[in-house]
Amino acid sequence: MKYKFIIFIFLVFWGVMVARLYHVSIKSNFYYEGLAKENIERQQFIKPVRGEIMDTNGNLLAMNQIGFSLSIAPHFKQKSERLAKIIDKLIHTFPNLDREVMRKVYKKHNSPYNHKYIKVVDFIHYSNMMGAYPKLSLLEDIKIEAETKRYYPYGRYAAHIVGYTGRSNKKENAKDSVVNEVGKVGKTGLERHYNTVLQGSLGYEVSKVTATNKAVEVLEKELPKDNKNITLNIDIDLQKMIYERFGEHTGVAIVMRTNGEILAGVSYPAYDPNLFVGGISSKAWKALQANLAHPFTNKLIHGTYPPGSTIKMGMALAYSKAIPHILEGSERCNGYITLGSSRHKFRCWSRWGHGTVPLRKAIRESCDVYFYNKSLKVGINAMAKYLKTFGLGVKTGVDLPREYSGIMPDKQWKRKRFNEPWYLGETVISAIGQGYDLVTPLQVARYTGLLATSNLAVPHIAKTIDGKVLQPELKHIEFNAHYLEEIRKGMYDVCNIRGGTAFRTMSKLPIVVAGKTGTSQVTSIPQSTKKRLKESELAYFHRSHAWITTYAPYDNPQYIVTMLVEHGGHGGSTAGPMVADIYKWLYSHGYFNNITKSNVEKDNQDN
Repeated sequence: MKYKFIIFIFLVFWGVMVARLYHVSIKSNFYYEGLAKENIERQQFIKPVRGEIMDTNGNLLAMNQIGFSLSIAPHFKQKSERLAKIIDKLIHTFPNLDREVMRKVYKKHNSPYNHKYIKVVDFIHYSNMMGAYPKLSLLEDIKIEAETKRYYPYGRYAAHIVGYTGRSNKKENAKDSVVNEVGKVGKTGLERHYNTVLQGSLGYEVSKVTATNKAVEVLEKELPKDNKNITLNIDIDLQKMIYERFGEHTGVAIVMRTNGEILAGVSYPAYDPNLFVGGISSKAWKALQANLAHPFTNKLIHGTYPPGSTIKMGMALAYSKAIPHILEGSERCNGYITLGSSRHKFRCWSRWGHGTVPLRKAIRESCDVYFYNKSLKVGINAMAKYLKTFGLGVKTGVDLPREYSGIMPDKQWKRKRFNEPWYLGETVISAIGQGYDLVTPLQVARYTGLLATSNLAVPHIAKTIDGKVLQPELKHIEFNAHYLEEIRKGMYDVCNIRGGTAFRTMSKLPIVVAGKTGTSQVTSIPQSTKKRLKESELAYFHRSHAWITTYAPYDNPQYIVTMLVEHGGHGGSTAGPMVADIYKWLYSHGYFNNITKSNVEKDNQDN
């Protein structure tokens, strides 16, 4: 029995030894082979060069400046004399560098496990480095690498379109391996929307290294895929002209082809995107945030405003969709309406009324009562439903990030938002683009294109991406041809018939323009007010926003020009002259191919 126990112990011992031998020599072979490989091979990523952004004529809107970064060898103690001498050498060579910043960066990334050089200076311009390069390159503790820095030659002129790049954060690094290596990412505008295209993809180099991590042989190399450029539909000269034309006013202007190509998109005022490339100072950031004109807000897609009378054409078409023959009948305007037994007056802008008002006159003279009465027959749910299909209160799909949708309210929306019922009076004021109605300027431009062509286009700023041409996206919407023609004639009258709200500024252009002005109130007018104050008599932030949206040529629509002047009062008198100047510029620069006024004027005046 004793011998059996000894034999059992003997077998167990050798069994364990054999199992251990198998694990070490065979099963763990791949693990140790990997560790050994890491000790003799080093993989380094090669950063791609970010693609550039150009306007339609090849002008660079976002480019890369060539320069160099400076890195210091790892494993120096913070108070070591050698590290101090290296930093002294850099400051002596480049006096603008900050000693404390370099020390802090070095301390943050220095550790016994880091064998890579630590970058302490992100960018030195090429011209500044050339004289210093021969001496610095001889120092083994300093590493000089080629770098690029984003630069925006046109600054604030295209800031809200192009956007800017900035240092990436931990969340952005975790999402994208390229961003993690490059350390920069598009933050706003096209730089953000097309970041994955512009940044390209990483290359890499696998080298055989010594025990001190010095490369002795390149084993494998793949170059990065970079320089993925984007060309825009934007004409920067037009963009600049519009920006400077705003002067003391603030607001938005959009010039767009009827197929959705955006030639200019100005949100005024703007900011200099170059401030953000290397990290904006807290003082500059606070100044931007405190500016009541909101230069950092992209009002093209983030500004939401009551559409005012610019909604009336779409409202009429919504009525016709809901009740097919509703637009056949005229409405009587005596200057106001009341609802039921209420004494509250829903007033027309004309104190004296417009008399008998058919559809074309309702557009031409912007009669509020016409739309009040029709809305009561149709109801808010149908109004909201069809206006959304016309592009109002929904995102346009433009190639810019974080677009707002605005609001086209209905009963369900109000119940969800405020937990309150919908009131009939709210239907009435929604019918003239007030109340809860909110749209972005780009939505109004897109919807104007629909009125002009019956096609709802997806606006797009990019023209080609990495050499590939973007194709227009159009959705055709059927309307009653007679009603649509009457609406277009009403828009013609606004700009070309004496008494039209934009006649004074739009009738003398070299091409025939159709459009609609609008005034969107920012404060309500008390019932006790018998005579309204002039907009110029109101405090600035109580003045109405001034709208005008147009298309041209009238008989062959090619371009949309939409403008909103914040607190500008009346669209015709404030925004109208600015839009007229845009059309003059387009005409003089060949956008209309020398089209002149045709017999369309006489035909419409006779009708």
